[in-house]
Amino acid sequence: MSDDNDRPIFSDREALLFHSARRPGKLEIIASKPMATQRDLSLAYSPGVAVPVQAIADDPSTAYDYTAKGNLVAVISNGTAILGMGNLGPLASKPVMEGKAVLFKRFADVDSIDIELKTEDVNRFIDAVELMEPTFGGINLEDIKAPECFIIEQTLRERMDIPVFHDDQHGTAIITAAGLINACHVTGRALKDVKVVVNGAGAAAIACTELIKAMGVPHDHVIMCDREGVIWQGREKGIDQWKSAHASTTSARTLKEALVGADVFLGLSAAKALSADDVLAMAPKPIIFAMANPEPEIRPELAKAARPDAIIATGRSDYPNQVNNVIGFPFIFRGALDVRATKINEEMKVAAAEAIAALAREAVPDEVAAAYGASHVFGPEYIIPAPFDPRLIERVPAAVAQAAMDSGVAKKPIFDMEAYKLELRSRLNPTSSALAASFEAARARDSRVVFAEGEQEVVLRAAVTFRTQGYGTPLLVGREEPILEGFKRIGVTDPENYPIHNSANSPLVPEMVERLYARLQRQGYLKRDVQRMVNNERNVFAALMLQMGEADAMVSGVTRHFHQVLSQVRLAVDPLDGHVPFGFHIFAGRSQTILIGDTTVNERPQGPQLADTAIKMAAAARRLGMEPRVAFMSYSNFGNPPGSYLGALHEAVHILDELNPGFEYEGEMSVDVALNRSLADVYPFNRLTGPANVLVMPGLQSANIAAKLLKELGGGRVIGPVLVNMSKSVQIAPMTSGATDLATLAALAAAGVVQ
Repeated sequence: MSDDNDRPIFSDREALLFHSARRPGKLEIIASKPMATQRDLSLAYSPGVAVPVQAIADDPSTAYDYTAKGNLVAVISNGTAILGMGNLGPLASKPVMEGKAVLFKRFADVDSIDIELKTEDVNRFIDAVELMEPTFGGINLEDIKAPECFIIEQTLRERMDIPVFHDDQHGTAIITAAGLINACHVTGRALKDVKVVVNGAGAAAIACTELIKAMGVPHDHVIMCDREGVIWQGREKGIDQWKSAHASTTSARTLKEALVGADVFLGLSAAKALSADDVLAMAPKPIIFAMANPEPEIRPELAKAARPDAIIATGRSDYPNQVNNVIGFPFIFRGALDVRATKINEEMKVAAAEAIAALAREAVPDEVAAAYGASHVFGPEYIIPAPFDPRLIERVPAAVAQAAMDSGVAKKPIFDMEAYKLELRSRLNPTSSALAASFEAARARDSRVVFAEGEQEVVLRAAVTFRTQGYGTPLLVGREEPILEGFKRIGVTDPENYPIHNSANSPLVPEMVERLYARLQRQGYLKRDVQRMVNNERNVFAALMLQMGEADAMVSGVTRHFHQVLSQVRLAVDPLDGHVPFGFHIFAGRSQTILIGDTTVNERPQGPQLADTAIKMAAAARRLGMEPRVAFMSYSNFGNPPGSYLGALHEAVHILDELNPGFEYEGEMSVDVALNRSLADVYPFNRLTGPANVLVMPGLQSANIAAKLLKELGGGRVIGPVLVNMSKSVQIAPMTSGATDLATLAALAAAGVVQ
């Protein structure tokens, strides 16, 4: 398994640059209504705003209809327990709280604002939060030390009529409970029978203990330990009201004694608190949650060496069964907000845990299966779903909302649960999850990707991201000294893990020259010309690495224009037999994802090329988790108005009619008819059942203009161009690409999305 050196590599400078680049921080506020005209401004503010003001004054519940309150959560901290760093104060906690707010938005489309309170006085903190109730639909408490966090949360829950949730406690508890449900399922146990030892008595440990007891683990089956040992009935040292509630009647006085014969170890304590001997003393098929971070109570490989039958979960992403709170809190709040719950109660927590557990037991969908491979099916190493499982947004909020209704805390019940689930699925842009699954597919393949411009710092950063994220092995083309100096600048301490191929002296050069000369000798090239190209043109060298099987994919483009790179690559790499290369862009918008092509190669494609473009883009859309609906774009809608350049589009549609390709397609049509269903209804014969998501453009000019216009206007992320129909996996990035763009293209190539 992995060690600390396998964790993401970045320098302090890079972390600071990430947070300071462009707009400082990680959040911004964007208007959800148009603000383009004087009329818009009059409606948004004075005098139009007076109308909803009066409506809310007459009926306060309408604040949920006329303001953002119903989808707005405050992430609040005083910085007294920041991550594992301790009490660093409220201002220092702001990057963490902003990050939490981003996760709310990314995973569940919940708007969130971070608030840092400058007080350690419990009463002042409570009063400040309580006074903000009119503003927010929910309160997420974060990084507040115990025992103050217990008092704060309980008091606010009693005083406020909106959900208050301390994620450090309950988020961890819910994911742990889900994992425990499934671990018991795998080992043939029932919650009512297991004997549990909890090591740690802080906020998360107590919340975990309370939740598993609420789910059926008997009180007398749980032994809790702290730094002083077992918390037993009658112990006085280091005991408070929260610990005393879980005191046990037992003769055990130490963790080691408590673990003898135990079925489950829940560790929320400190590194190396659990030894191999302790694991050996546990019951058969022990269940171990070693959740101390960054170093768990015991490394999984050590626990497995002692007990191969053990099921192990940690808080780390580099081991199976990560207890990751992001699987819980965004979706729990989503469900609570959607029914306007007054609190998040035990029933809702249990429902969330059971929904998460049930999801892991189901057959993994195609995009997740591709990401995690055949071994990632329900079992000892898959008891907790992956954070990017696209089904979480539907399952968990629906379960939480139903539990809120059943337990009587929902002010706005949902009457059509299936319609609600459909709404949940449409809330998030599916490409984000699909891309994440593609990244996991790249990890499963472990491809070798050659970065042809290895001396560029942006390329080195991309290579580091590619490797540390586990997408595969980056191979760098360039001179050793500049590359090693570049690694030093960006804080890489293990440059030996990044193979360098210097085209001036590589042992591959003689064979490359022979191969390339054999291809080009009848095209006017002398052998010395070929030798010079292999030594000096890194795109040619990298392309030959592909041809020789020394690499699986190639990425280039930041130092030369697209067509210059493509022409060099084609000296060594052919297109697929019978196909013409083309490129497409992926536009990942707020509410939809669209593929646009051909944006890079063919100026005026004919019918067969357009049909092939549609087929290949539809296949890529499916690999991205989309159900393709292809539209052939034009200024004309089904022959009106007529034009002299429509024949190729008609021919492409006819070719697909003959092929019956297995996806929806239609054309020719204008962009508004393709994307706007109300306009599409004017043409009742239109075969598309929804807005088009694959746009096949009639020519290079319109396609390239559209893609770059979308990129510059914003409103979504534009990925690409993605090159298709080469016999080897080659991706050519724009010259303005950043490290993330390069790493994304490399990962998509490694994952086979564009094959």
